[in-house]
Amino acid sequence: MIHLSETLRLFHINRVLLRHGLDEVVLATHLLRPLRFLTYLSPWYWLRRERAPYPVRIRCVLEDLGPIFVKFGQILSTRRDLLPDDLAIELAKLQDRVPPFPGRIARTMIEKAWGQPIENVLDAFDETPLASASIAQVHTARLKDGREVVVKVLRPGIERVIRRDVRLLYTIAGLAQRYWKDGRRLRPVDVIREYEKTIYDELDMQREAANASLLRRNFLNSEKLYVPEVYWDLTRGDVLVMERIFGTPVSDVPALKAQGVSMQLLGERGVEIFFTQVFRDNFFHADMHPGNIFVEPSGRYIAIDFGIVGTLSTEDQRYLAENLLAFFKRDYRRVAELHVESGWVPRHTRVEEFESAIRTVSEPIFEKPLAEISFGHFLVRLFQVARRFDMEIQPQLVLLEKTLLNIEGLGRQLYPQLDLWTTAKPFMERWMNEQVGPKAFLAHMRRNFGPVSERLPDLPLLTFNVLDRLTHERMAIQWRSEELTRLRQEVQAGHARAKANAAASALFVSGTLLLVFGPGELLSPVAAQALAGLCLVAAAALFAWRTRSAQAG
Repeated sequence: MIHLSETLRLFHINRVLLRHGLDEVVLATHLLRPLRFLTYLSPWYWLRRERAPYPVRIRCVLEDLGPIFVKFGQILSTRRDLLPDDLAIELAKLQDRVPPFPGRIARTMIEKAWGQPIENVLDAFDETPLASASIAQVHTARLKDGREVVVKVLRPGIERVIRRDVRLLYTIAGLAQRYWKDGRRLRPVDVIREYEKTIYDELDMQREAANASLLRRNFLNSEKLYVPEVYWDLTRGDVLVMERIFGTPVSDVPALKAQGVSMQLLGERGVEIFFTQVFRDNFFHADMHPGNIFVEPSGRYIAIDFGIVGTLSTEDQRYLAENLLAFFKRDYRRVAELHVESGWVPRHTRVEEFESAIRTVSEPIFEKPLAEISFGHFLVRLFQVARRFDMEIQPQLVLLEKTLLNIEGLGRQLYPQLDLWTTAKPFMERWMNEQVGPKAFLAHMRRNFGPVSERLPDLPLLTFNVLDRLTHERMAIQWRSEELTRLRQEVQAGHARAKANAAASALFVSGTLLLVFGPGELLSPVAAQALAGLCLVAAAALFAWRTRSAQAG
């Protein structure tokens, strides 16, 4: 049941759709579809001015509906396996243009989280926000020991707003799945479920702090990436305190060139950082858009905003590495087999058909120079093809695809000649070598030695328990075997008695008929009487045997 507040919000959404000329969306709903013909009777339908392209109007609607819908559009733009290319590209332009909330409110929320006045903890706090987004806003501050920090605080009441709009999105998705012709194929309810998990994860500042700490540990003392320090003693569920960083936004190419930073080095380092996170650390920053990346004068990257991260299982890593290696070898059959082996497409999928579909998508890519081949777009096309074969899209791979597209776009913006394959291939080959062969075998042995050695003293007792259980099970099996043998013998004896009964009955009837109706033309009277006697004696013998057999059973 839809609440009153959701009903009002739904009317507001319809009004925004109409204002941006998306009346076809409103009139395509189940309830209003019968009234669609009325639009053709309206003079405004024929006299309205030329409208912007459909994807542009969708983007404007999401921007007008507020930050939660903007966030949803940003996440939806990564689902290129579901959306047309022009719509996905347009949604990727969505920006968080949210007015800041008053600094005094931020101060009050921080003091409540810390349980004491800000002056007891900070030497300075700037109430004018450094940045403001849909979920939180950031203020600069200085600790008592002089260290510069940033304080990230959740927007007041944001959780209530998110809950209301997520419920509404579920309602809209449910209607779409029920009445939209592509609803079942695109599964909008599942898309909203993914969005719900992502948006609620971003509400937990301690979770973001944990992500930042792990990424910092993975790249400690690295010359390629710097991750700011988290101040855990000041971090709470709705407040995050981190080291303040200073750098040039990665999108400010003229400023970077003026500092003498090599664009080729930046482009290649971005790819190296991404594949290091994926294949070495199995933990990657999944929100690497230009607004979250800065550069030091030395050319070292600085990352911020760790609300969205991704991880891959060993199977996922193997899938990615083998797929890309097979792709560049044009071994499309292996790509198809990998999908079936991983269980992401049904086992009954015909590999030959799947291979043919992948070849159709992949071959045109190789008409381009190697430096122009896009890994990200290859994964997008691969997912789109696999979708036709009922592939279950994995959320972690969607994050990977989105991040790879961001890294590729950024790398080629900085250095258009960037050869992604040359940069990425060593990472994948090194990872594959680490997973197979003698080194991998010894590494697995070392990893498993600890748990195995802990259980070695228990081995005699475990062996005794297994043998004891086997003995009892063998006795039970033997008993069941004897029972089955006896039952089989009884069935066989029953069959024999039934046959004897049938034969005795037939002999008795034959003997009786010979005695009653005589010999006929074929037998003499003496022969007929003798044969009748034999039949009756044989019938009596069979009846007697059947009776004794039944009594013995």
